[in-house]
Amino acid sequence: MSLRPTLDFLLNDWLAVESLNQRERFSDHSRETFDAVLDTCERIAREKYAPFNRLVDTQEPHFDGDKVILPRATHDAQKAYAESGMLSAAQDAEIGGMQLPYTVEAAANSFFAMASVSIGSGMLTTGNANLLMKHGTEVQKQVFALNEFSGRWSGTMCLSEPQAGSSLSDVVTRAVPDGADFADDPLGSRYRLKGNKMWISAGEHELTENIVHLVLAKIPDESGKLVPGTRGISLFIVPKHMVNAHGELTGERNDVALAGLNHKCGWRGTTNTLLNFGEGKYPVGGAAGAVGYLVGQPGKGLACMFHMMNEARIGVGLAATMLGMAGYHASLAYAKGRPQGRPMGPAGKDPAQSQIRIIEHADVKRMLLAQKSYCEGALALELYCARLVDEQHTGDAQSADDARLLLEVLTPIAKSWPSEWCLEANSLAIQVHGGYGYTRDFPVEQYWRDNRLNMIHEGTHGIQAMDLLGRKVLMEEGKGLQLLAARMQATMARAGQVPELADHARSLGQALADVGAATKAAWATGNPTDALANAVPYLQAFGHAVLAWIWLDVALTAHAAPEAPARTGRLGAMRFFFHYELPKIGAWLQVVSQRDATCAGLPEEAF
Repeated sequence: MSLRPTLDFLLNDWLAVESLNQRERFSDHSRETFDAVLDTCERIAREKYAPFNRLVDTQEPHFDGDKVILPRATHDAQKAYAESGMLSAAQDAEIGGMQLPYTVEAAANSFFAMASVSIGSGMLTTGNANLLMKHGTEVQKQVFALNEFSGRWSGTMCLSEPQAGSSLSDVVTRAVPDGADFADDPLGSRYRLKGNKMWISAGEHELTENIVHLVLAKIPDESGKLVPGTRGISLFIVPKHMVNAHGELTGERNDVALAGLNHKCGWRGTTNTLLNFGEGKYPVGGAAGAVGYLVGQPGKGLACMFHMMNEARIGVGLAATMLGMAGYHASLAYAKGRPQGRPMGPAGKDPAQSQIRIIEHADVKRMLLAQKSYCEGALALELYCARLVDEQHTGDAQSADDARLLLEVLTPIAKSWPSEWCLEANSLAIQVHGGYGYTRDFPVEQYWRDNRLNMIHEGTHGIQAMDLLGRKVLMEEGKGLQLLAARMQATMARAGQVPELADHARSLGQALADVGAATKAAWATGNPTDALANAVPYLQAFGHAVLAWIWLDVALTAHAAPEAPARTGRLGAMRFFFHYELPKIGAWLQVVSQRDATCAGLPEEAF
């Protein structure tokens, strides 16, 4: 079973991505060039990634005392990805990019996530370089970003610390000016960093000749104390190996040392590290302290880093989606070939009757349809968000601002919803396989392990929920939420004219009204403690309403298509979501609307 027909439908029939070619930035492209990119990525994923997914899971990265060792297959896959040009796909042609719409870039990257998310592709490197293109100096762009886009170097994001986790206000990594002439370095104002960073993906390896760490740290005040909270956080480029202003390695190692590898339940093919900055293991110029170059203004580092974090959140959502899709395809193939049981009714009581394939059982169909509705719906959501990115960058002023606000509201959903429900799809894929599902003879147990990390990657459910209910639906007097509601209502109006979809349009209208009422009820006291006590159920309900809207919009396009099995499947998945999933929001919204204190009010000793 191929992913390509689903992508072609969503990109070309539903999102009409070819219409982007009418814009100046994408005017050299056509349906043919888009298809060529997808063909290339599908081939590389099939040849360089998929055959080694189990290998990189079992042959975890290990440190030999000098360097981190990864399987040869990982080196080959990363090289093929870099040579494809996908690291710089969205960049200007004059710096070697393709000027590819982000919608097509995201679709192309879905092949790699599905083939082996554990090998990875280049999400962090691209995000790192994109941040520098936005906030770095011209020299920083030339030296660091362009070498990342070429694949010569790779990049990381270093936020969390062992004692702080997601609480960035508690960051204690320090950055002090490196001598009297610290501001005269052509690479940027030079500082010395000391501290520790935890959970750093791809933080140490030999895949590229250099690693560009983007590190959050605080510059002490005049008294030598760190500014409390996030106001004092700055952002620094800390290369693994020292470089000059021409992008050449100087031969000196920066004071960044691997303190340990984290051994995870999934994503085992990607190194995950604890890094020590400035401990003196590799003194630069005879002095301790990792050399870092300031990005942007002092104290404004978190705003810069969010440029990368938001991009990474959509990337995590896409990775979660494609792991779910991989499990769905595997369990569908298994269900079509596995004989077990006999049909219901008198004929099935005859033991001489031939067994039927398990896909003929109603409950197996339920599990497969659930997976299809979760994964194809999530893929549509991720591509819709990618299309908003293109609109924000190339649309007229009003359309661009609308896209910005819609992305603000939808990003917590784009990250969290697939990471919860495509994980559920992976669980169902194991269930379809029965006892074989949790053995390593089949790939579905690995897909589940890999996907379990995505509910934590780039901000947990709790963080996304507080961001959504505590900030995004309120920002700019609720304009983003109003824009989203308007788009949902437009879809409902169109679906209301189609007899087969009219009931679903009414169900979505009620769900939208319920979410709106719960939003107001949550904030009725004006007390954030009351409102946010049930932020996660709100996130779940909000996400289900959004996915119902996405499915209804997709169904309008599918309904207009000629009769075919794919059309029947898409409409069936839409009906499943409305009949089996959308009703769940009632229970979630009830505790939100009542500001239920069952959880928040329970004393610690009661546990």
